[in-house]
Amino acid sequence: METLHKKTSLKSVFDNFKAITKMGLAVSVVFSAIVGYLLGVSAEFPFKWSTLILLAIGGYCMVGASNVYNQIIEKDLDAKMDRTKKRPIPSGAMSTQAAFILGTVLTLIGLAILYAINPKSAMFGAISIFLYVSVYTPLKTKTPLSVFVGAFPGAIPFMLGWVAATNQFGIEAGTLFLIQFFWQFPHFWAIGWFLYDDYSKAGFYMLPTGKRDKKTALQTILYTIWLIIASVIPAFGITGTLKLSFTAAVIVVALGLWMLYYAMRLYKEMSTKAARSLMLVSVSYISLLQIVYVVDKFLR
Repeated sequence: METLHKKTSLKSVFDNFKAITKMGLAVSVVFSAIVGYLLGVSAEFPFKWSTLILLAIGGYCMVGASNVYNQIIEKDLDAKMDRTKKRPIPSGAMSTQAAFILGTVLTLIGLAILYAINPKSAMFGAISIFLYVSVYTPLKTKTPLSVFVGAFPGAIPFMLGWVAATNQFGIEAGTLFLIQFFWQFPHFWAIGWFLYDDYSKAGFYMLPTGKRDKKTALQTILYTIWLIIASVIPAFGITGTLKLSFTAAVIVVALGLWMLYYAMRLYKEMSTKAARSLMLVSVSYISLLQIVYVVDKFLR
């Protein structure tokens, strides 16, 4: 009986950790950082398993810390929404004090690990946490511009991987940042659209016009087009050592047109179903694009 209780307790601790650090989201962010790292390695900056492992652990700690602090700040608002009311803090499964201690520990460990890779990585990790927690989170209840602000920390991981590999921030890292930056808009506006009613309960302003209207849908289309343009820039040989072959560029454009189709469908149908479809496609899009970039690099 005692063993069963211990297993249950360990499971509940893990479940709380998984929920408060948003493990699914954190893993996807770490994936972006790993892809950036693989794109950055070269004869001049050779692949190191130690760096890759440190990047994965440090990256998870930083994203996890951001999510912990976010849930502390929004605990009362989370309690109002169906999607979030069962999170550890509003449900009472974890105290605010315990969450704060966890967030602080994750921040310190994450910064130390990223600093061990190189100081620039730690700096960008710290900037990411600061923008997400201190700027993006408070703005969510104030203005739709919160998505614009949130796109900055959201775009850092892809770039962070390159910086971890090379200890340099240049046109290559900037291009990776730009791709993920533009991707944030159609992705989060799609989420804001199909969760509009739930977000409204907490007073969150996620859509550019504040409403599910044609202007919001049109901006989703425009930012998807900007995303497609940004994603093929490396094919033109103007982004330093970050390159993309013609074949890979064609695949990347095809992926972009696939996402654009769903953005246009949202404009046409103006429905929750269309918004959810766009969100799911956007998640698949960014992962497939990153895989294409990596495969192209090592096959070229």
